[in-house]
Amino acid sequence: MKNRLKWSSFMLVLILSLVLSGCSTGEENSNSGGSGGDAAAKGTIEQIKERGKLIAGVKYDTKLFGLKDPASGEAEGFDIDIAKALAKQILGDETKVELKEVTSKTRIPMLQNGDIDIIIATMTITDERKEQVDFSDVYFEAGQSLLVKNDSTITGLDSLGGVKVLAVKGSTSAQNIREKAPDAEVLEYDNYQDAFTALKAGKGEALTTDNIILIGMQQTDNNYKLVGGNFTSEPYGMAIRKGDTAFVEEVNNLLKSMKDSGEYDTLHEKWLGSKPE
Repeated sequence: MKNRLKWSSFMLVLILSLVLSGCSTGEENSNSGGSGGDAAAKGTIEQIKERGKLIAGVKYDTKLFGLKDPASGEAEGFDIDIAKALAKQILGDETKVELKEVTSKTRIPMLQNGDIDIIIATMTITDERKEQVDFSDVYFEAGQSLLVKNDSTITGLDSLGGVKVLAVKGSTSAQNIREKAPDAEVLEYDNYQDAFTALKAGKGEALTTDNIILIGMQQTDNNYKLVGGNFTSEPYGMAIRKGDTAFVEEVNNLLKSMKDSGEYDTLHEKWLGSKPE
């Protein structure tokens, strides 16, 4: 009986020792993995340099800021040139940039998933978005307006009661118009091209977004006009993954350098027809 008790006690101690050893090893591995993960985590600038190119999320459907030519396959615009300037600053070559199309709906998820390094895509800085991304300094000031046919009786927000207004999914414009014209019926589309096509097809009587984007649409079809003036302030910023302060500083240094050298004014005049006020 004594031998059995001794044997049982010995086995119990052995089992407990193995369990405690396993827990200790698991904790060490877990801590080691976390530490290794932290060490392996690299800032965006370092990733760009190792990769040898900047990956920028831009619009392909926004004339003046980011528009892809279906014939050549090349995208061009104010935002595109900003992306090239950033690539030149980091890598010494403006051609070392890969452009990826984003929409108002997809751009933040693509940034958070690591599909792109930065969003340069007519993106308004808002408190809500600041919870998801970090922003550069303001690089362009826009304001929301309305685009209608030349013979439209719509003159502004006050005449939108019962009117179908077209907007883009995920944009601040859709939120703003619902607040400022609650009696309007808002129809949302995936991108600006689809929304403008819907306006021309008569699916709505007005299209709303930032004034400079509407001006780009108007330049492609002079049967349309802007009305109502600007009824919001839409400061554009470049969006960067949350917490990457070094990259935010790099982008802000680029903006300062471009403004100090006059390069920013040159781009503004090239795409928007005048130097900034």
